[in-house]
Amino acid sequence: MTSGVQVSDHPEQMVRIARKWQAAEDVVALELVDPTGAQLPVWEPGAHIDLIMPDGAARQYSLCGDPDDRYTWRVGVLLEKEGRGGSQWVHQGLAEGDLVATRGPRNHFPLEPARRYLFIGGGIGITPILPMARLARTTGADFAVVYGGRTRESMGFVDELEELEAEVEIVPQSEAGLIDLDRLLADPEPDTLIYCCGPGPLLDAVEQRVAHWPAGTLRIERFSARTDTELTSDADQAFEVELAHSGTVLQVPADQTLLSVLEDAGADVISSCAEGTCGACETMVLAGEIDHRDSVLSESERAAGDRLMICVSRCRGEKLVLDL
Repeated sequence: MTSGVQVSDHPEQMVRIARKWQAAEDVVALELVDPTGAQLPVWEPGAHIDLIMPDGAARQYSLCGDPDDRYTWRVGVLLEKEGRGGSQWVHQGLAEGDLVATRGPRNHFPLEPARRYLFIGGGIGITPILPMARLARTTGADFAVVYGGRTRESMGFVDELEELEAEVEIVPQSEAGLIDLDRLLADPEPDTLIYCCGPGPLLDAVEQRVAHWPAGTLRIERFSARTDTELTSDADQAFEVELAHSGTVLQVPADQTLLSVLEDAGADVISSCAEGTCGACETMVLAGEIDHRDSVLSESERAAGDRLMICVSRCRGEKLVLDL
């Protein structure tokens, strides 16, 4: 197991779709391999990769296979009919044998050491949970998995969870209603970490119900940006940003993102989701007070004040100094 945020510097690379299959209703799984037969970059549970669409846009998908298999990556992709087109491209535009550009792996959701784990997955949010549960079993940690979905037919990878021969609760909403979070999270448990991934309403509900648990108990990963007032309490205002390596000072207008200003100036930055969920644009901050608006960093990481996601976050004061 590991602790702390892991950020990969792997450049873009091509992979081949070795296998594509229907993992559940509206969910396809892809097995990806290097076209030359070489090993793929190392990853650990919680990591995701970018699949890069033909127009250059990137979509993030959690790796859900076996980290010890250095030759194969696996992702599960939910068809989002009202999405931005990435899942439709994967479902309808990709076939076995196709080559796809990728970036990563990147991990802002690492499994940290604990005596016990409670894993909560909602829908396609089960994908990062799968390798975490396997690792917990391998290391002998006590753990339980609760997996909720619309219907049993829409819930992929159930058979793999059941093969763990552990405490696994499958909760199809059509049969059993929503996950009973009041029961599940009623009593704080010592030395326990909770990992949760899934749709926003589930994550919000879990956050509310663990408020009386010890600080730092909950780890979550969001597939879409948070919209609560906590992230938008400050009105956009203009500020300066200094690039420490060159001494260049740039003006960031109130109506422009920090990322766009840096890109316009030709700064060497990487971005992907542009909504503060993937962590690709994480940049170290040397000075200045940060207005965090991402859905990636934990409260302790925000409090440290040494990094921000330049696609959405801003400055609370007049100036930021970045390690660029």
